Amino acid sequence: MKHYTDNFAHDNLPSLDLQPDYVFTDLPQFQHPEILNCVDKLLDNHIKEGCGTNPCIRTFDETWTYQDLYEKSNQIAHVLIDDLGLQSGNRVLIRSANNPMMVACWFAVLKAGGIVVATMPLLRSKELTTIIDCAEISHALCDKTLHDEMNLVKSNFLKRTSFFDELENLMQSKPKTFANYHSKSDSIALIGFTSGTTGLPKMTSHYHKDILNICEAFPRYSLQPTPNDIFTGSPPLGFTFGLGGLVLFPMYFGAATFLIEKPTPEMLLQAIQEYKITICFTAPTAWRVITSKLDNFNISSLRKCVSAGETLPLKVWQDWYDATGLKIIDGIGATEMLHIFISSNEDNMKPGATGVAITGYEAKIIDTNGNEIATNEPGRLAVRGITGCKYLNRIDKQKEYVENGWNLTGDIFRQDADGHFWFVARGDDMIISSGYNIAAIEVESVLLTHEDILECAVVGLPDEERGMLVCAHIVLKEKHKATDNMKNHIQHWFKEVAAPYKYPRVIYFAATLPKTETGKIQRFKLK
Repeated sequence: MKHYTDNFAHDNLPSLDLQPDYVFTDLPQFQHPEILNCVDKLLDNHIKEGCGTNPCIRTFDETWTYQDLYEKSNQIAHVLIDDLGLQSGNRVLIRSANNPMMVACWFAVLKAGGIVVATMPLLRSKELTTIIDCAEISHALCDKTLHDEMNLVKSNFLKRTSFFDELENLMQSKPKTFANYHSKSDSIALIGFTSGTTGLPKMTSHYHKDILNICEAFPRYSLQPTPNDIFTGSPPLGFTFGLGGLVLFPMYFGAATFLIEKPTPEMLLQAIQEYKITICFTAPTAWRVITSKLDNFNISSLRKCVSAGETLPLKVWQDWYDATGLKIIDGIGATEMLHIFISSNEDNMKPGATGVAITGYEAKIIDTNGNEIATNEPGRLAVRGITGCKYLNRIDKQKEYVENGWNLTGDIFRQDADGHFWFVARGDDMIISSGYNIAAIEVESVLLTHEDILECAVVGLPDEERGMLVCAHIVLKEKHKATDNMKNHIQHWFKEVAAPYKYPRVIYFAATLPKTETGKIQRFKLK
C-alpha cells in the first residue's frame, strides 16, 4: 500500500528479511495506530490540551511558545505545498544552525507529508550536493546566513531552494492552522546520513513511530522529564543525538528547549545560569572544559547531564561529580538506531561504564562468528529493539550492519557480570573527535583530490582533549615539498573544500605507506 505520492524512499527500503528483528514493540508505550503523524503528539496535542502559552523554544534573544511554533509550522507547511510545490514523500533538506526557525521547518515538512533531511551548517557545497543526489532531494530550506555554500550546489534533483527570509515573507499571508498529512506509523519521516558524505554515503531511514518510540525509551529511562524542565546542549539538530535531546524529548513531554547557534562551553554555562536550565546534552570534550569554568557560574538548576558522541572518560565523570555532585549520564547511540540504546540512570550507574540496555532494547557481545562470548571478554556489540537499521538503496551495507536480526554497531565492548557494558574500542576506522564521527576514508578521499598528494592514509590519534585527532600520513608526488608550509597549506585547503571539523590536525609526510602484498594500506601499523 502506497504511503506517499513520491515513493522513492519507501521503494529503496531494504526488504523485510534484511531488516533487523524488532523487539519490545508489544509493550503498550510502543504501540501506535496505523495512521500516525508524529507531529500530532510532539506539537499539536499540546495546543489541544490548552498548553499553547507554555514556553517551547528559548534563545538568548527570543522566546517562542508552543502556540508560536504551532502556527509558524502550519504556515510553513502551507508555503511548502502552495508556493514550493511539495508533494507527499518529497525529501526536503534543512540547512541551519540550531534555531527556532529550523525547528519550525522540521515540523512543517512532516506536517506537509515530506521527509526531513536535516544537515549541519559546516557542510560544504560538494558534500551537500552528494546528499541531495543520493536522496534525490527536491526542496531545500536554508538559513539566509548560510547561503554561500547552498548557492554553489548544482544538482538536477533540486527544484526549489527557499531561504528563511523568503520563507518568512511567504508565511505572512498563510493560515495559522493546517491539517497534518495522514502518514502511517511506518511512513518514513526522516533520512539521516551517516558520517561519510563523499562517494556514496549511507542513508538511514526512520519511521514516524520510530520518532515517538525513542521518546518513550531513553528520556523516560534516564531523565524522567516533566513540563517544568528546560533542555539545552551543543549537538547540531542535524545529528539525531541533537534532534532527540533538543527537540523531540523536550516537546514530547511538554518541556522547553534552549537553543544556541554556536554553543561554546561558556555559552552553555551562561544559559544554565540565566535561564535555569535543568537538562544539558553535550560531548565529553565540553564537559571537561565546563568543569574547569564552574567557579564563575551558578548551575544549581541543573539536575541531569548527558554525554554522548564519544566514550566518556572516567576522569571527566569523576571531576564533574567531585565539583557538582551530579552524575553525568553516558550513553551510546547510532544514526542507524536513531538515538541512545545503552545508558544508565541514578539507580544503576557505574562510573566508567556506558550502562545497560535501556527499556526497549537488548544487547549482547558476540565474536566474529556471531556467537555470544564470555563475561568481561571484549567483542562486537550487537543490539536490537524498537528501532533498527534501514539503509536506503544499500543492500551491501545493510547486510554488513544487520546480522541474524541484530544490529552490529561497529563498536567493541565487554559486558560485566551485572549486565553493564564497557566501551573498549571502535571496530572500524571511524575517528570520533570532539563528538564528531569522521570516517577515515572520507578524509582520504578529499586529500587525494589535492594536486600534490600521491597517496595518503588517515587514522585516529588519541588525544586527551578531543578524544581523537584526525592524523594524515601523506606521500607527496614531489618529496622535496614535504615542509611545514606544505602541511599548513593542505590544512587550509582542506577546510575550504570540506567540512572544517574533518581536517587533519596532524600531518606526517612519508616516503611510502605500509601495505599488504595485495596493495592494501595497513592502517594498524600507522596507528
